[in-house]
Amino acid sequence: MSQVINVTVWNEYRHEKSNETVASIYPQGMHTAIAEGLDIKGNIQIATLDDPEHGLSDAVLNGTDVLIWWGHMAHGEVQDVIVEKVYQRVLKGMGLIVLHSGHFSKIFKKLMGTSCDLKWREADEKERIWVVNPGHPIADGIGEYIELPQEEMYGEHFDIPQPDELVMVSWFEGGEVFRSGCCYTRGAGKIFYFRPGHETYPTYYNPEVRKVISNAVKWAAPVNREYPCYGHAQPLEIIKEIN
Repeated sequence: MSQVINVTVWNEYRHEKSNETVASIYPQGMHTAIAEGLDIKGNIQIATLDDPEHGLSDAVLNGTDVLIWWGHMAHGEVQDVIVEKVYQRVLKGMGLIVLHSGHFSKIFKKLMGTSCDLKWREADEKERIWVVNPGHPIADGIGEYIELPQEEMYGEHFDIPQPDELVMVSWFEGGEVFRSGCCYTRGAGKIFYFRPGHETYPTYYNPEVRKVISNAVKWAAPVNREYPCYGHAQPLEIIKEIN
């Protein structure tokens, strides 16, 4: 039986409103394309930056198993109080999928504890995303590589902590490489960073990109167990006094 996973797709939804090229590629917003590409069983809902509480109220977050995050031009507008709520939900088990320029989001930098900076270039380059961990669940159904005819380049050094698991590495036509599929755990939550998805390219319609994101959602979904207890604890066994 397929696992039921409740997903929230979060998007700034700013480029689509201000850039004709982006609007022509994603007329209903990138969040819609991402949501439509999810091959999961469960409820999928949308949240955007300009919604009340950025669409991430306590009720929404408490009902979300996995949160997908796309941001770029308005990272600074995300309220710190919302970032803290998302952070606490990840620690308590909610999965988080961070896409493309979300590497600079407040929530990803908070979880990583580093600058998350990198090299970049927009030159319509071919990207080849190599699967370097073929036995990982996120690589299920993916061949040796995914080839995208045009994408924005991200290059090393990518200032992130060493990934718990590295699933994919990108090569670009200009010669750079990049750690493009990175897995982490923070508290009880699982995090996957996936590199492709620049707004001026139709990347989120690519079937293999959609497959990776769907696989990542399934991988990042919370496990069914009680949250750990912290703080002062009574002994489980009788502690013998030594005279």
